[in-house]
Amino acid sequence: MADLVRVWAGGDAVEGELLRARLDAEEIVAILKGEGEGPYRAGPVYLFVATDDETRARAVLDAVASGAYALDEDADVSGEAEIPAEQDS
Repeated sequence: MADLVRVWAGGDAVEGELLRARLDAEEIVAILKGEGEGPYRAGPVYLFVATDDETRARAVLDAVASGAYALDEDADVSGEAEIPAEQDS
């Protein structure tokens, strides 16, 4: 097993899950551990990645914190695809 390094610590298990999912989207395997597990989801949680992925993981987490992945205010988040208007042939 690869050596692991902690890249994030927080008190919100939901935030930890969202960050883990963002890392997964970037093809970085992350492990979420801590007191935020179980039925009450309270207490500190930690994200760990392989030492080989540490630099990339920290870059992604920094980008998330800076708002680089944020949607524009007018972004369509309805989940419905826009159907382009038919064009005359």
